[in-house]
Amino acid sequence: VQLQASGGGLVQVGGSLRLSCAAAGSARGFNVMGWYRQVPGKSRELVAAITRGGTPSYGSSVKGRFTISIDVAKYTMYLQMNSLKVEDTAVYYCNAERRIGGGEKAYYWGQGTEVTVSS
Repeated sequence: VQLQASGGGLVQVGGSLRLSCAAAGSARGFNVMGWYRQVPGKSRELVAAITRGGTPSYGSSVKGRFTISIDVAKYTMYLQMNSLKVEDTAVYYCNAERRIGGGEKAYYWGQGTEVTVSS
């Protein structure tokens, strides 16, 4: 397993959760890591991404509530989710992108961790 995600669970509206994603093997050579989420019947949505240098970007629906961070020494990415809403309920997947030369990129996906926000 190249990416191991953890930290999902059940939380009430307004609560917080912290997701982690640890990279192993060739995934540790990532240039960008990110979190995506998916609900049944919908396509996977980018939540947030961060470069190896620590530059973050966020989807409009989570900006101001979620914070993405990275500990390069531990090859681990985090997603701090605050002020959670029912619509944040989804399976969250971590992703890593690695440049492998010649303009090619390798992509890695974690197994998904479920987040349920109840009212």
